[in-house]
Amino acid sequence: MNLEILTPEKKLYSGEVYGVQMPGISGSFEVLDKHAPMISALKPGRIKVLKDRSAVSGAPSHLAYYDVQGGFVEVLNNKVTVLVEGASESSL
Repeated sequence: MNLEILTPEKKLYSGEVYGVQMPGISGSFEVLDKHAPMISALKPGRIKVLKDRSAVSGAPSHLAYYDVQGGFVEVLNNKVTVLVEGASESSL
């Protein structure tokens, strides 16, 4: 699926991913390939991007992290669009 993480100033991430974990206002949740359409509010926290899976174990093998301020996410037609007030790439 395609993921875009956008702030008012710039596009932080755009590309194909296996899944993404996000800090929803009612708790963390994960969106995987072919997820049902949805819109959710996000609270400040960390987004974990699962870039692909290991061919051997099936576990995520390439990860990226973004610390975000509050915002929203839309999932539609296998595309995840994250709109946040501010964000920065983070290390573990």
